[in-house]
Amino acid sequence: MATTPSNKMLPKPHLPPNLPSLVATAFSRSVATKTVNFYPTSVTLLTINSIPFQLRYSPSLASKPKPPSVTTPKLFFNPFASPTQEMLITPFGTSPPSHNLVLNKFAVVPEHFILSTSAFKPQTHLLEADDLAAAYACIDAYARHNKELFVFFNSGDHSGASQPHRHLQLLPVENMKEGLEGGWDVLAKGLTDPNTRGKLPFEVFARDIKGLGGDGEELRRVYLELYNQACEAVLGVAEDIKHEGEAQISYNLAMTNNIMAVVPRLTEGGVVKDKDGQEVGNLALNGTVLAGTALVRSEMEWNALREDPDQVNQVLGRIGVPNRAKM
Repeated sequence: MATTPSNKMLPKPHLPPNLPSLVATAFSRSVATKTVNFYPTSVTLLTINSIPFQLRYSPSLASKPKPPSVTTPKLFFNPFASPTQEMLITPFGTSPPSHNLVLNKFAVVPEHFILSTSAFKPQTHLLEADDLAAAYACIDAYARHNKELFVFFNSGDHSGASQPHRHLQLLPVENMKEGLEGGWDVLAKGLTDPNTRGKLPFEVFARDIKGLGGDGEELRRVYLELYNQACEAVLGVAEDIKHEGEAQISYNLAMTNNIMAVVPRLTEGGVVKDKDGQEVGNLALNGTVLAGTALVRSEMEWNALREDPDQVNQVLGRIGVPNRAKM
């Protein structure tokens, strides 16, 4: 039987009030010393079923290693087990610190950073209340400076996950918009609108979290409701969905200051072909898909998808459960 979250109120995590400047300073320093692999990205705007979708070519991803499976942590280097001073932004949480904020070594936009658990916890296990409270605390810390964060989580072999130690990724929205002349905003912000969801080729489940005040238990209650819906979409049954331990499906989660969304995943992506029909790569999508973003790591993929944007739509149609609104 599924368990329900407790009514115990968790203490809210406290972050430095100047978090955005801490992240910016740490990122600039690490780029200068080449501790972080970051290269300027190219970006263009596609229209997918009338939804603005950004295609971003990120050369830094080409050198990013990928384990054979996120379920085999012993076979992969763990940068979160003991983060170096160059990568660590700040530890935080209850004493001892429950989480670390660290830079993403393979940043896709400037100041891309990560929220990881201090002790090893599996990426494939369900998120806990303190994970969600910590993520929302980061969102709130940015909001206090009139800045937005997009938070995403990849879980399972079909989700785009590449590191078995539990972590959520955080992207400053202002930096996600660099290189675009308007016309794009984070997709997740509109996913409580049935009309927006109906335009997507895959099922996605979303809830408004604006009134929850960042409370970890309340956030987890919403998260489990969305996870239940995602499991039912994949498995076809609502019974025996477990709320602790290993997740029963692959999925992505996204959070903004107002919205939480979950998309169940069936595949990681699909083949990319050039205009002559030759395979030039693979479009692999992670949780940034819920921002309305597709990331590519090679110039051949970049050129092929700009020439034939419908390939992005076709891959989007394969990664998850087909949208019933479009059937």
